[in-house]
Amino acid sequence: MIGQQQKPLVTGHFITCGTRRSTKKKMMMMIHLLYNIGWILALNLSALFAACPDQDPDLLHWNPGHNKEHRVNIGRNRKLLLSSSATVHSIHISDGGKLVISDANKEPIVLRTRSILIEDGGELHIGSEDCPFQKDFTIILYGRSDEESERLHSYFGLKYIGVSRGGTLEIHGAHKLSWTFLNNTLHPGGMSEGGYYFERSWGHRGIIVHVINRIGEVVHSDRFDTYKSRDESKRLAEYLDRVKEGMIISVAVNDEGSGKLDDFAKTALSKLGSKYFRHLGFRHPWSFITVKGSPEFSAEDHVIYQGARGSAAAKVFKLFHTSDGNHFTVGSTSEWVQDVEWTDWFNRDDERGSGDWEKLSDLRVAFPGKICESPIDIQVVTVDGIPASRTAEVFHMHDQDYGFVCRNKDQANGNCHDYRVRFLCGKPVRPKVTVTIDTHVNSSILELADDARTWKAGDVIFLASTDYSMHQTEEFQLLHCPECKANQVKIQGKAKYLHMGKEVDGIDMRAEVGVLSRNVVIMGEMEAQCYGNNACKFFEFDTVGGHIKMGVGFKAAHIEGVELKHMGQQSMGHYPIHFHMAGDLDEKGGYNPPTYVKAVSIHESFSRCVTIHGSNGLLVKDVIGYKTLGHCFFTEDGPEERNTFDHCLGLLIKAGSLLPSDRDGKMCRSITDGVYPGYIPKPRQDCNAVSTFWIANPNNNLINCAAAGSEETGFWFIFHHVPTGPSEGMYSPGYSEHVPLGKFSNNRAHSNYRAGMMIDNGVKTTEANAKDKRPFLSLVGARYSPHEGADPHKPRQPAIIKNYIAYKNQEHGAWLRGGDVWLEDCQFADNGIGLTLASGGTFPDDDGAKQEVKNSLFVGESENRGTEMADNLVWGPGGLDHGGRALPKGVTFPIRGMQIYDGPINVENCTFRKFIALDGRHTSAIGFRFNNSWQTCPNNNVTSITFQDVPITSRIFFGEPGPWFHHLDLDGDKTTILHDVDGSVSEFPGAYIVKHDNWLLRHADCIDVPDWRSAICSGHYAQVYVQARRPSSLKLKMIKDEYPDKPLYLKGALGKHSHYQQYQPVVMLQKGYTVHWDGPAPQEVTIWLINFNQNDWIRVGLCYPQGSTFNIISDIHNRLSKRTFKTGSFLRTYQMDNLDRDHPGRAYYFLDEDTGLLFLKVKAHKNREQFAFCSTAGCERVKIKASIPKNSRISDCAMKAYPKYSEMPTVDVPMPQRIPTEQLTTNDHFLEVKLESYQTRFFHIRQDLAYSNVNGKKYYHADDGMQLVVIDAKSGKVVDNRSFRNIILRGIPVHVENYVANMKNNSIVLVTSKGRLISERPWNNVLTQLGATSVKLKDKLVFVGFKGSFTPEWVKLVVGEEMAKLHEVLPIPVVNKLKL
Repeated sequence: MIGQQQKPLVTGHFITCGTRRSTKKKMMMMIHLLYNIGWILALNLSALFAACPDQDPDLLHWNPGHNKEHRVNIGRNRKLLLSSSATVHSIHISDGGKLVISDANKEPIVLRTRSILIEDGGELHIGSEDCPFQKDFTIILYGRSDEESERLHSYFGLKYIGVSRGGTLEIHGAHKLSWTFLNNTLHPGGMSEGGYYFERSWGHRGIIVHVINRIGEVVHSDRFDTYKSRDESKRLAEYLDRVKEGMIISVAVNDEGSGKLDDFAKTALSKLGSKYFRHLGFRHPWSFITVKGSPEFSAEDHVIYQGARGSAAAKVFKLFHTSDGNHFTVGSTSEWVQDVEWTDWFNRDDERGSGDWEKLSDLRVAFPGKICESPIDIQVVTVDGIPASRTAEVFHMHDQDYGFVCRNKDQANGNCHDYRVRFLCGKPVRPKVTVTIDTHVNSSILELADDARTWKAGDVIFLASTDYSMHQTEEFQLLHCPECKANQVKIQGKAKYLHMGKEVDGIDMRAEVGVLSRNVVIMGEMEAQCYGNNACKFFEFDTVGGHIKMGVGFKAAHIEGVELKHMGQQSMGHYPIHFHMAGDLDEKGGYNPPTYVKAVSIHESFSRCVTIHGSNGLLVKDVIGYKTLGHCFFTEDGPEERNTFDHCLGLLIKAGSLLPSDRDGKMCRSITDGVYPGYIPKPRQDCNAVSTFWIANPNNNLINCAAAGSEETGFWFIFHHVPTGPSEGMYSPGYSEHVPLGKFSNNRAHSNYRAGMMIDNGVKTTEANAKDKRPFLSLVGARYSPHEGADPHKPRQPAIIKNYIAYKNQEHGAWLRGGDVWLEDCQFADNGIGLTLASGGTFPDDDGAKQEVKNSLFVGESENRGTEMADNLVWGPGGLDHGGRALPKGVTFPIRGMQIYDGPINVENCTFRKFIALDGRHTSAIGFRFNNSWQTCPNNNVTSITFQDVPITSRIFFGEPGPWFHHLDLDGDKTTILHDVDGSVSEFPGAYIVKHDNWLLRHADCIDVPDWRSAICSGHYAQVYVQARRPSSLKLKMIKDEYPDKPLYLKGALGKHSHYQQYQPVVMLQKGYTVHWDGPAPQEVTIWLINFNQNDWIRVGLCYPQGSTFNIISDIHNRLSKRTFKTGSFLRTYQMDNLDRDHPGRAYYFLDEDTGLLFLKVKAHKNREQFAFCSTAGCERVKIKASIPKNSRISDCAMKAYPKYSEMPTVDVPMPQRIPTEQLTTNDHFLEVKLESYQTRFFHIRQDLAYSNVNGKKYYHADDGMQLVVIDAKSGKVVDNRSFRNIILRGIPVHVENYVANMKNNSIVLVTSKGRLISERPWNNVLTQLGATSVKLKDKLVFVGFKGSFTPEWVKLVVGEEMAKLHEVLPIPVVNKLKL
């Protein structure tokens, strides 16, 4: 037809030109030219049809109308173009059939169908990659699971788009920015056009003034501390006088402003119209708004301060009109805010007897001081955590003033649950001033990080929470905004919560902003409520949504630019997008272009987001998962590898019922399918793991992704020891635990409950049985140890985590367990615990791993304070200014930046910022995992650590018994140790920081650090693992011969039901020890030498009953071959000295029958790699088998062993020199003080000596008496040194009391005695004034005291008959910790 149309034109054109011959020649040339043009046009049209599938001329228009009984079959190479809305029963596309959706319609197309099945050469096309679909198209998948007349597909089920073998699915919606970041902070109330928001609390005391022009703009503001200075009062009056006539003035008190007010200020405010300012009282809230020159327009409010336990607020709001007819409101609030907090849970009574009686009066008696005078509210739950309102029981009383009573006689079954209660109590008030300007425009303009012009008016977007609660995520609809820039959008409404749009304290905390709306929508048609057998026990709403599933052998699948809503089902295998056992989905599997899912928004999903099951090489990019049940981005069985999640975002991820790991506590206990009869799953142990990214194989890539709120965890790497389900047999046992980690970079996690990221745990790969009653796929222990080629015999390959950001996660920013997990350039802020590094833990099966974090930033309490609302689980004081803020857990929870579990670890070139302990909250930059029964490695190294806004007292904390730390009596709690390689933590390069009361690790020159509950020591350290069998239930007591009066008690690291017990003390090398038991000694004891270098040794004496005989050998256990090789035998010797005479294959033991001690010298003979627990040949051990007489008594030989085997304390490794103060980079530092008072003897001659040493300078006593060295607590400089001789002190030493009374406050006082004390009682008074408690004096006394308004942690008194010694470091300057 093209040729026919052109021919007349051609002919006509050439007839008018030249001669006939030339005309013919020219005509032939033109025909040839047009022939070529026709080919070009034909080729372009073919390309056009290929790019835009609805332009294919072979398509037949198809408009089936609306018939729910119409079962559509498209086959036999039929090609149909749907160009109008339709309703059908189902669509089956196969045998070369093709369905294309028209993109030329003016009206949206809506297709309602129960299902679409694509297979055997069938194709469904909605746009293409080169020609995205532009109009609006919706697929609605309808149907109910209880329709008996409808047969479910055996593979796909119901309400599905299914792509089977040979099928093609191409969905390409319009290009649209998926998600980006907020680039300017959005405050509660919104960033309205012209709006203003100002808020201050502690640290901003006084009169706060704002000057506002007549169009609602703040032109100036200032603060005047009229509590502190009369000059400030005068400055306030002058400031107000300079304000121009007609300007609006807002004035309010924050905290206190009356103290130094004078008549200048009072007169100035009275002239402006104030009636109350002249009578302003102490801490009275007062707010005032006026117009300069028009005092009659003033608005004012004033209330009386209610004291520390009552809220009080003065609020004024005034409406103003602009000259162009608009209006705005200025608001000013001055108030004292009373925060609230929940008490601990109380359970005084149980359901036995007449019922459960938790009366408030009885609880006060049982728990004195734990409940406030007037509770505000009461919460009641069962001991299993089920709210009382959900138990369907009848309550006799449920009231915060009376308490709670459940009577058995009121219940249908005659028995109540066992309940526990807690009460909401008010806390001390805090000041707050707020100034707002509301322009009454119910919209806000958001500034974004990227060009958002693809977002259109009417689109629905969300702003992610930037606080601990994921429920602070907010949705908005976009408005038309011609004034917006390319990176701006206008939203309808105002924000309820604070959403950060900037970097805070060096951490990128910008809120994620994503769009849910797309022009192509696939959604499930839902019932009004849950029905039938569809998990209605757990969900009130219908959970049978639609789903898209790609099965094995599909021809092609590409999904992009789609909105999926109400998809997924609470049944296995039915998810919004599901690739099921499809194998390799990229070029490796023959897919070109590779399979992908891009730019899809999945929201209100009833089961997951994107599921990859038995499939590899899939690209998932720019996908949003929002408000979903169960794991969102989900890899299922373990063999899924090489998949890439790029720039994906998941948030508001809630528990689902499918797998144990999906479930919350209620589901975990209630669902018994697959559970061994009688076993009740334990939520925190077996379940409670729902995650935004659930990665069952480490060999997958996560890049630029965000996990912005899950009920449990953001990113969780989980391990299937063997592949499960239909993937069974796809890899050998243990493969997933050893496969190297794919790329993990530029990811972020926040607003999650348990953790931002987890590398830990596996799933149970066997069915429940009598031996292991837990259900299939419940959580179990697993350890990650990546090696080249996933082969543990090959070299290690570290798992690298780069540029990870974790903030506002309630428990952990990241919990990483395994060998060789390394973090680089990461950021942690406002987490309960920033980072926990736990070693592989599989000794001796995976020896030699280490974990490390380098070049990373940790922030304890940032300037992102959150929003004070009911959604904040905990609100309380914190930060540098003690201001109110959202807190991760309880108000007293000890926030930590870096938590050390076991080791070995390496922390290098990291910065810790804003970790500030309070009196009652032990915040620290570095801490340890408490309630830890496992070991702590002496090779935990820290280097090049920088502290910013971290008091030296908050750098590290070793714990103390009390809330959160419990009894602190487990083995790992007692053996904590840290190596400060360069002194950047302790100021002592090369020192070890150990727990203050562990005398296996201490020596005579160790320096106490009372604020850390630790000591700074030197030495060579290693570990011994003592394994005990028959019995395995004993407690071990270990004593270093140098300190027989300071034993270490260990319970053992393993559970009570283990067939052996393991004790894991850290020891100082080249020393002697004895081991004792609280029962008859074990018949088998194995001593493993851990972290021993070649020729390292200790001597150990083990206590046995009289009459015991022994068989003792040494061997080496090789972890890789799992074989053990005997290396020698121990022969008995009758001389202790022979223990040093070991020969190849032979060593000696010495049995002291008088004491019952069996002595051995355990020594390492092999070389050890740097971070290996054991030698390259294996772990060296000594195995003792003892024949123990029956009816033997407790094997505790300590009373007989000492003083016989006591040793004089020696310091084998000298203490390092402290870094000079002038070389330190922080303002605070340690002051080293050493005090001694002792008596020397030379034959019958006795001599008393005493001195105080301050940073190396000694102050000696010349005469008997008392010496006081006074140090300025701010500078650390000695300001006085005064001696009081005994000859003067006879009688009552009034002049000493006067000296102390006249001493300046904030003074450190070092007191030492020489000779005998003349009088005790007066010194009791003096020492008590300086902070001593329970004073009981002896002849020798040393004391570090403090003259001031509080008592620091380091105040200490030591007395003795012949010697008293104190050696500690004190923080300079000395600062009182603020109280909670």
